[in-house]
Parts: sequence; structure tokens; C-alpha cells
Amino acid sequence: MNESLLVNDSSVTPVVGEVLPWMEAESPDHNDSLEFSTAPLDFTINPWDIMLCMSGTVIACENAIVVAIIFYTPTLRTPMFVLIGSLATADLLAGMGLILNFVFQYVISSETISLITVGFLVASFTASISSLLAITVDRYFSLYNALTYFSEKTLQYVHLMLLGTWGVSLFLGLLPVLGWNCLGEPASCSIVRPLTRSNVTLLATSFFAIFVLMLTLYFKICKIVCHHAHQIALQQHFFATSHYVATKKGVSTLAIILGTFGASWLPFAIYCLVGEKEYPSVYTYATLLPATYNSMINPIIYAYRNAEIQRSIYILLCGCFQANGTHRSRSPSEV
Repeated sequence: MNESLLVNDSSVTPVVGEVLPWMEAESPDHNDSLEFSTAPLDFTINPWDIMLCMSGTVIACENAIVVAIIFYTPTLRTPMFVLIGSLATADLLAGMGLILNFVFQYVISSETISLITVGFLVASFTASISSLLAITVDRYFSLYNALTYFSEKTLQYVHLMLLGTWGVSLFLGLLPVLGWNCLGEPASCSIVRPLTRSNVTLLATSFFAIFVLMLTLYFKICKIVCHHAHQIALQQHFFATSHYVATKKGVSTLAIILGTFGASWLPFAIYCLVGEKEYPSVYTYATLLPATYNSMINPIIYAYRNAEIQRSIYILLCGCFQANGTHRSRSPSEV
């Protein structure tokens, strides 16, 4: 007999094994409590779980390639690639977490695994978002301190940022495992079980702080880029078309980065603040799934568009690839 978690809609009869074990569980008679079924597992699979698992599979495959390329390519050791490697590692772990969550849900269902899974996912996605902030800070300083950027001090600063990023992420991921959960007090559960309402509020507030900081830094980057383009135009006594195109491309890229990040995570972050555990779980799924897409898009924006990573992929896949020209590594400022 398998012990399976029941997740109820306020108006729909629950189905065994319907949703993620760390989603909010409801009961027809007690909407704020958690109940377990001792009925045999009938292997009814929720389509939302399948989509999350598929998303995790794509995320893991994409980012595994980036991690392997950066790890096995000696020339990709600059601060920019170290940060991209951190982002890819975090997204890889997040993808693996989504896959493992699906497997554990329909094979092994227990409170311990539920806590470990949600902690792992919280740590991974926190590290991903924090790595995005670290990349933004790195891009800003590459423009603001362009003359001293390529120095040993910059690499040390990047390592300190990564230490803080992963340290905080690990701490937040361990909180549910160490006791900050609602398993002993179902009334305190949030839309994401077994996280408490105060826990998801902390995570959502942290996201908004990071998003505002990234928005501010990218606005300053945009001003610096436009200022540099204006200075070049003054030196050449006219604003060349190439400079205008480069400036427009840079601003457009910044808009794509922020737009993708905001569109992916804002709905889920807002719902974490306003949603109640009694709400239908489909709302949680509908906002969480787009959030996972950010980890799917990150390697495309930050890695696969880079000339040196493209060249490394060609060498890895083709082996006999011969460079016809000189490949220049783009600096972080070339957004």
C-alpha cells in the first residue's frame, strides 16, 4: 500500500497522486489541513506534473552542455564565464530537481522526501536568480571600471560574489528541512507546501528586491552605453550608423533580458504574496511553470550567443572544425 498525498480543489474531488507533493494540500472537509490516503496508487498523472518534468528535462540538458563546455575549455576562465558557469550550474540543479520531484512523487511519497525536494528546488532557483544579479553587477563594473576590469582583483571579487550567492541559497534551501515548514501546523501552509506563508513571503520579497536592483543597474548600464556612443560620435563629428545600430542593439538586449526575467518570475512571486492555500492548485501550477522557463531561456541569452562558447560547441560536436577567422571574446559590457 502506497501513502499518496491528496491535493484538493475547493470544488473538485481529489485524485490520488494528482500534484506535486510540495504543493498545498486541501481536503473536502478541511481546506486548511493535510490528509494522506492509504489507497493503492492508481498512477493517475497530472498533466501539469508532466509539463514541469518536461521543462526540467530541457533545462537540465541545455545547461549541462554549458557547464561541460566551460569546465573543459581552459580559455573560458574569465570572470564573465565563471558567472555564466554558476548560472548554468544553478539551472542544471533546478532542472534535475524538477525531474526528481516528478519521480519521487509517483514512486516514493513521504514527508522527508517532500522537505528535501522543496529545499533543493528553493536553493537551486535562488542560486539561479542570485547568479543573474551577479552577472548584472559584473556587466555594470565592466563598463564603470573598464580600465581595471581585467585584473586579478576582479576575479577575487567575482569569487566573493559567488560565495555569497551560493551560501545564501543553501541557507534558504535548508530552512524547510531544519524546521521552518508547516508539516506540524497545516494552518500555516502556503500555496507551496510544505513552505509556510512567512517563508514564501520572504522568498517573494527577496525576489522583488533583486528585480528592482537589476532594473536599476541595467538602467545605469543603458546610460553608460548611450554616453559612450555619444562621445564616439562627438570625436568623429557625426553619429555613424554602425554606432547607432550597436547602441540600439545593446538597449534591445537589455530590454529582452529584463523582460524575460520579469515575465517568467513576476506572476509566481506576486501569487506567493496574494495567494491563499485554499485557492485551487491550478493557479500555483499556472504561475510556477512560466517561472521554470526562465532557467530554460538563460543559457540561450547568456551562453549560446557568446562567440567563444559557440566555437567550443562546434569543436566538441564536429572535432574537425577549423576556424576561418579570429574569434574575439566578448566582454560582459557587450550586452
